[in-house]
Amino acid sequence: MNRLPDDPDRTRISRWAAEYGPAVRGYLAMMVRDANVADDLWQEVFQRAWKARHRYQENGAVKAYLFRIADHLVCDYSRRRRMEVQLDEAAWQQCEPAASDQSPDEALQRAELRKQLFSALDRLTPAQRRVLLLRYFSQLGFQQIADITDCPLNTVLSHCRRGLTALRGLLTGCSP
Repeated sequence: MNRLPDDPDRTRISRWAAEYGPAVRGYLAMMVRDANVADDLWQEVFQRAWKARHRYQENGAVKAYLFRIADHLVCDYSRRRRMEVQLDEAAWQQCEPAASDQSPDEALQRAELRKQLFSALDRLTPAQRRVLLLRYFSQLGFQQIADITDCPLNTVLSHCRRGLTALRGLLTGCSP
């Protein structure tokens, strides 16, 4: 049987998909709140990375590079749809499956906390929600987020601070 020769580009993209794919998929799902759309956008992220493979220069910022593509796709999708969609329970389970070692009590409490968090996230401004998800879900640095969102670093820091303050107030019942 004839084997295809090893292709370093194919190996690199496959490694990226294995290493960063779940985080990119999770970010997309949290932003578009539709599992099928998130899957489509995920494929588009890696398709664009593949198309740009000859232009990409290895500089240790692969994660930020992929999240920048993902973020641009989310923005384009939102502009086209002109709406925000809610993440239903089935889509959330794909992002964060329930732990099997939880008691029913713990599972119910976790579901309630998740519902409260989604409700609070929905009440933030889109910019605050975007920055918080990039920071805490995708674990990107503030400078990387500024580069991804094309915002000044101080603006990103401000969105994060105000978003966290608002979330804290919404989740504790205190005014921010």
